[in-house]
Amino acid sequence: MKVCNNILEAIGHTPMVKLNEITKDIKATVYAKVETFNPGNSIKDSMALKMVEEAEKAGLLKPGGTIIEGTSGNTGMGLAIAAIVKGYKCIFTTTDKQSKEKVDALRAFGAEVIVCPTDVDPEDPRSYYSVSSRLVSEVPNSWKANQYDNPANAKAHYETTGPEIWEQTQGKITHLVVGVGTGGTLCGTGKYLKEKNPNIQILGIDTYGSVFKKYKETGIFDKNEIYPYITEGIGEDFLPENVDFSIIDHFEKVTDRDAAVYTREIVKKEGIWVGNSAGAAIGGLFQMKDRFKEGDVVVVIFHDHGSRYVGKMFNDEWMREKGFLDKSGLTAKDLVGTRNESEVETIEASEKVSVAIERMSKNNYSQMPVTLDRRIVGSLSENTLYKAIVKDPKLKDAMVEVVMEHAFPFVDITTPVDAIAGMLNAETPAVMVKDFKSDKAYIITQYDVIKALC
Repeated sequence: MKVCNNILEAIGHTPMVKLNEITKDIKATVYAKVETFNPGNSIKDSMALKMVEEAEKAGLLKPGGTIIEGTSGNTGMGLAIAAIVKGYKCIFTTTDKQSKEKVDALRAFGAEVIVCPTDVDPEDPRSYYSVSSRLVSEVPNSWKANQYDNPANAKAHYETTGPEIWEQTQGKITHLVVGVGTGGTLCGTGKYLKEKNPNIQILGIDTYGSVFKKYKETGIFDKNEIYPYITEGIGEDFLPENVDFSIIDHFEKVTDRDAAVYTREIVKKEGIWVGNSAGAAIGGLFQMKDRFKEGDVVVVIFHDHGSRYVGKMFNDEWMREKGFLDKSGLTAKDLVGTRNESEVETIEASEKVSVAIERMSKNNYSQMPVTLDRRIVGSLSENTLYKAIVKDPKLKDAMVEVVMEHAFPFVDITTPVDAIAGMLNAETPAVMVKDFKSDKAYIITQYDVIKALC
């Protein structure tokens, strides 16, 4: 029996588990690399420790120092564990879309956690990227891990995850399926496996609202691809240096709904309690099933543990609120099925209010999304405009960003009408409906719902 001198020595050597029930319609043999067995219950433990060790060697992280990082939760957990053993402090920034359980867990390990808004550009001073960078300049004796661009991230998986998978499959692996966020897991592991066998297919799982897939296929960084999304741990609105597109053979996008539903299905059918990115990976696996044949060996990495999502994917009320449960009855698709338009008319935040009024009048719109460099960042409603202009007629010459409200929430086109009805109120007069498969967008208002139900 192996005895560890400290908890850091327990990182790695996670089990490979054959999937049976959930993948019975896949011709290949499918294994899951179950990273929940790490001390911090995620694959991020190994790269967090590697980043700390490399920083120590380079003299960037000194005794008694403070580790600073922007994290969706799992990297923070790995860094916090390493910090406890090695005697460092931690300050983490995260986004308000992350589960409460992740934030609470980081604080339980003694870290200070600052929650930042999700729906802002990476360069925005409020973003969790920007706040973490600012803190490094303000906190004495501090070091930012920067998992997105730190080569130690991918190096950790090149040295550990890749060799483990190769040995556990006895070199028979033909496909690797991994959700991509920082890119370290897929690209570090993929690099090792490609060196062993260049025919192994490295398949990245992306989410709608992220830029990876289009950039891989066209070389175009399209801000218009960026939408608010729910799926945690994968996708980005910028290009991390750890995402080596030359290693990745294909990206597959998965909807928020499919990711959430498959997360629950893995638990029910395989008895493996996993997190959101595992559901996305299985959803992508099914979308790519024509790539796999008899005799293929597919490895899917299950990044983290389901305990971090008990208030989300494993909560029926949350699932119904998001429209991910009970698809019986009318859906958003029924409401927009007879429409001809494929593009939603928008207004740039820098344009004048008078232009917005003219455009809304011309199109008979009661609501309109507001964009910044074509990315949706806010909304306008005729009620808000009416009150603002009556109070101060000079506002018609102001920029739209002065009077805009929060952005309309995004829902998938399969969302039930009753779920949409529950989202609409005085503060949220409309929702954006995205048909991700056909790349068409619509707006549904309270009037649309009333018309459908009457």
